[in-house]
Amino acid sequence: DSAFGRTGAMQPGDVRRYGMPRGDLKVTAAGVAIKPSFALGSWTAFKAHAGGAVVTGDLVLTETELGPVIAKLQEGGVEQTAIHHHLTQESPRILYVHIHGHGDPVQIATTIRSALALTGTPPPTPPPATPPPVDIDTTAVTTALGYPGRANAGVWQVNVPRQETIRSDGMDVPPSMGLASVINFQPTGNGRAAITGDFVLLGREVNPVIRALGSNGIAVTSLHSHMLDEEPRLFFMHFWANADAATLAERDQVA
Repeated sequence: DSAFGRTGAMQPGDVRRYGMPRGDLKVTAAGVAIKPSFALGSWTAFKAHAGGAVVTGDLVLTETELGPVIAKLQEGGVEQTAIHHHLTQESPRILYVHIHGHGDPVQIATTIRSALALTGTPPPTPPPATPPPVDIDTTAVTTALGYPGRANAGVWQVNVPRQETIRSDGMDVPPSMGLASVINFQPTGNGRAAITGDFVLLGREVNPVIRALGSNGIAVTSLHSHMLDEEPRLFFMHFWANADAATLAERDQVA
């Protein structure tokens, strides 16, 4: 925590996770002003392993931040495993950089902190005394989707872990290190919500899910990997829609 300059939170699987929301960015996508908790949340997760720790994460960067951040991470021995977009029609353009480190956790934390210092990522702030409301029927969303969620800074977030054991870097990787399907709902008024997130899929599941989403009015916006040597091989599919929240939950459940 001291090296990173932030307080982490313990997650299932003995993982310590740090969130770095990009509250400095003013991003719109398809006419929706994006909340940091909706699609602008950098994060990193540490898990003890032989030789220190294994670290994964996802950094939210602007185009001008990309090069300097990658150079600083590489200088400190923190590698990149994917660089891609999540959204479409966004302004300004946003890129997502997945990272991997293995070794001394304090040194890795120091390197990531130095890289973040090259961006506009704001320092941690205490949560507001009164959390912002999530202005959709979350009970209806939970019923339709079949999975519970939680409110986070005005966004309803649902996480659905894979049931398989995923291995990478010689260890079992728990879902809390970025291997859960994520569905985020950001209210847009009158019971509607924009949704985004990513489905974590095996190769044989990719195209059936694309067809299921498309036939239900949910656009696929990106398809990529996040890791380099995981078993079984996983693909991450991002999506977007803006409609009645409960209806979108039913359509996601179909997918």
